[in-house]
Order: sequence, then C-alpha cells, then structure tokens
Amino acid sequence: MRLCVAIPCFFKNVDFCDAIRRAAALGYDAVETYNWKTLDLGEVRRTLDETGVELISMCTTEFNLTDPAYRDAWVEGIRETCEAAKKLGVKKLITQVGKDTGAPREEQHASIVAGLKAGAPTLEKYGITVMIEPLNTYVNHPGYYLWSAVEAFEIVKEVNSPCVKVIFDIYHQQVMEGNIIPNIVNNLDLIAHLHGAGHPGRNEMQNGESDYKNIIKAVDAAGYTGALGLEYKPLLDPIESLKKAKEIYG
Repeated sequence: MRLCVAIPCFFKNVDFCDAIRRAAALGYDAVETYNWKTLDLGEVRRTLDETGVELISMCTTEFNLTDPAYRDAWVEGIRETCEAAKKLGVKKLITQVGKDTGAPREEQHASIVAGLKAGAPTLEKYGITVMIEPLNTYVNHPGYYLWSAVEAFEIVKEVNSPCVKVIFDIYHQQVMEGNIIPNIVNNLDLIAHLHGAGHPGRNEMQNGESDYKNIIKAVDAAGYTGALGLEYKPLLDPIESLKKAKEIYG
C-alpha cells in the first residue's frame, strides 16, 4: 500500500511546489490536496513531472448534494474541477455531500444519488472518479449528513457508475461505526482511497486505539491497490512525523 501525504496537514505555510519536493525528498511518491483553485496548475504539473510524485486527489469546488437546489452548481463544479484535474494528471476527486438539511433522510439520500448521477457522465467523459466522504458528526463535523460508510456504499451502488466511489476515512469511521477491517475488505470494489489518523485526537496513526499495522496488513491481503492518505494533525515536527510514518508503515 502506498502512503500519500495530505499536503495541507503538514506544510501549511510552504509553497505547494516546495511541499511536493519535500515530500519526495522523504521518499513519498504520492500527495493530495484540497483547494486546487489557489494553485498555479502549470507550475504544479512541472513539479510533479520533475519529482515523479503523483497528485492522487483534490477536492471538488462544491460540497452540497443533500439539497436539490444546489445540484446544478455541484455538477458545474465537477466539470470545472475535471478540467483542472486533467491538467494535473489527477484521477480522483473528493466531495462532501453537505449538511443534514432537516428533510427526511430518505429525501436527502435520494438527492445525493440524483446529484451523483447527474455528474457521472462528465466524470466518465474525463475518466475521473469522484469519491463521496462519510465524516464523523460526534467530534469534527456536527450537522453533516453522511456519517455512515454503510450508507455511502449503498449510495454508490444506487448510482452505479464506475466513476463514483467512496473515500473511506478510517479515523472518521472509528469514531462513528468501527468494524473497520470488515467494512473495508468487504467493499473494496466501492472504495477508491483511504485516509488515516489516530483516534482520539486525529494525530499520528500510531497514537490511538486503531492498530494501523493490522489494518494495512488485512487490506493489502484483500487486494487493495490504492493509497492511504496521511491526514492528521502532527504532534511531532511535520518532517519527523512523516519520517516516522514511513518507518512504521511504509
């Protein structure tokens, strides 16, 4: 399993291209980011080519799928983000689904499915995958709709597009549902990317109740060929934290 550096978590005040070079110098060949609109796409692409690092994922511009009133904006955001992703060689996009609007959950669920279906032709045209993200509502994201990976899997099955998958964040799911290894290995066809952090605290993966060595071993054995994004708030110096992660899990 490849380890992937979430640039904003470790290099907050560093030029993005310099951050890519620093990750490469530490032995990482994959990075990801969130807001792509602040980037010089040409310069980033040159830096990726120069270092041999892959930019695995970035976020869509819009995050609201629970409310049908925002669907057109989300679909337009997909088109715009796919254009940027094509320039950067990015194959995966992360999207959140929006807050719980207070409408019946079945209506919000149906709105998410309809929005993803509306965006699927654009994704399929570009050959890019969008990944919906379940988040925890107990600690970090109160009021968010999609807290259950099980429901996320149901949504992806209903959309039925090869370009719509789930990003499974082990930290968020440890907070909400547990059952980490079975939920991953039994749904590999629905998962495109993993994130990791220690719980409680959302710090280094070796800090907390989740045994990432066992998780990685089991997921690798099940045939996962993707990456695990390091998406945590380092307690150590960021460079030392990345060195330690590589030493323990790399």
